[in-house]
Amino acid sequence: MVTAPHIVHAQLGGGGMAPNPGAPMGEEKPKFRDHMHSIEGLPIQRKQGDAIVKNVRVVGNRAVGIHKITAKLQTRKNRFYDYELVLGDVRRLNDMGSFDHVTFKIDEQPDGVEVTYIVNERPMISQVVYHGNRAVGERELSGRCGIAEGDPLSEFSIESGRRRILDYYLSEGFNQVAITSVIGIKGDPGAVVYRINEGPKERIAKINIHGSTIVSEARLKKIINSRGPMAGVLTYIGNTVDMRKLDQDVDVLATYYHNLGFLTATVGRQIEYDDSGKWLTVNFVVNEGPRFQVNDIQIIGNQYITEQSLRQRMTLKPGDMFDGTLMRRDIGELVYGYGELGYIYADVEPKTVMRDESNVVDLVYEITEGDRWKVGEILVNIEGEPDLMKETTMLNLVDLREGDWIDRRTLELNRRRLERSQLLEVNPQIADPPDIKVVPRGEVMNDF
Repeated sequence: MVTAPHIVHAQLGGGGMAPNPGAPMGEEKPKFRDHMHSIEGLPIQRKQGDAIVKNVRVVGNRAVGIHKITAKLQTRKNRFYDYELVLGDVRRLNDMGSFDHVTFKIDEQPDGVEVTYIVNERPMISQVVYHGNRAVGERELSGRCGIAEGDPLSEFSIESGRRRILDYYLSEGFNQVAITSVIGIKGDPGAVVYRINEGPKERIAKINIHGSTIVSEARLKKIINSRGPMAGVLTYIGNTVDMRKLDQDVDVLATYYHNLGFLTATVGRQIEYDDSGKWLTVNFVVNEGPRFQVNDIQIIGNQYITEQSLRQRMTLKPGDMFDGTLMRRDIGELVYGYGELGYIYADVEPKTVMRDESNVVDLVYEITEGDRWKVGEILVNIEGEPDLMKETTMLNLVDLREGDWIDRRTLELNRRRLERSQLLEVNPQIADPPDIKVVPRGEVMNDF
């Protein structure tokens, strides 16, 4: 007899038949906590670094607050450790200017990395004292000096402050001023003391210009920057002695004579003090020398424009007395001549060559023509909301059209026309004034 196999019927829901004692038991599912322990946690995706920053410490700071330091650090607790980031933190702390040097230490532990920044603070300024100032207030000196209590005690910054104070006194006419700086006083090694001996405030009593034969003294006095006293109550206004300005006036007078054709003219100055040491007389001494005549004018470097057409634009001719103003005007005309034909980057470099012959000079105009440009596309860039009517109006104010040779003079006339149109903001404190910019693009045209 064949015996049928034993069949166990499963029952949904509660209840059911007892399990067969001979059947194997099902595998019990482990708890989630035990599962995590067995696989050593879930794999974590790390963007950079091999460990987590367990802690960030700063040691060595005394006067500089910890919050000011940590604000510069990009290494943070519970973030991934990055060696390059730590090096950047060291650089940022050094850039603060509050430390002589900064180092770091890395302590690797099983559960993370501890980063320690070791700072060596510079001594700090405890106070800044100004001694001996009478004409200039302490508030003005403090603003000019640029160092204050709590700044790092740096000899370089202290000396820079002394020079700034000295320059201010000199600009105010105290040309005999003497300033020294001292670091530390009894009981306060962090104090900075500026000892000031102001001396008298000097003023110009009179200006004389000697040696001039072709230009009146009154005319020359108008072109220099220094001024003597005015009559009445204005005696003490505008005539403060500024030695740097007097030196500049020497150059101004020499340049003025060179432009008149006195190419070898020299100018010197002498100063005479009165008995009080507060008022002085300035004497400019001019040695005019000979006046030079133009012997020859050469034009070199031109390839696409004939020399004859360039010379027709020039005012200064051979045989004329040299005139620097006319020479600069001729240079402008040559540049505009090229600019009208599309050579908008043409440049003219003048040279003066004094000959061995008596009082003659040759002029050489060296021309760099550059490329010739056509108008490719005209774009209107208006910041803010688009305004089609305003854009169309601006295009109508521009004389150039696509395909035309770019005309440098026309560009400048159109630029001034846009400024006067009042279509756009012209106040530079609010926005950039309207302008026309040429952006080279596309094919360069070098032929007519």
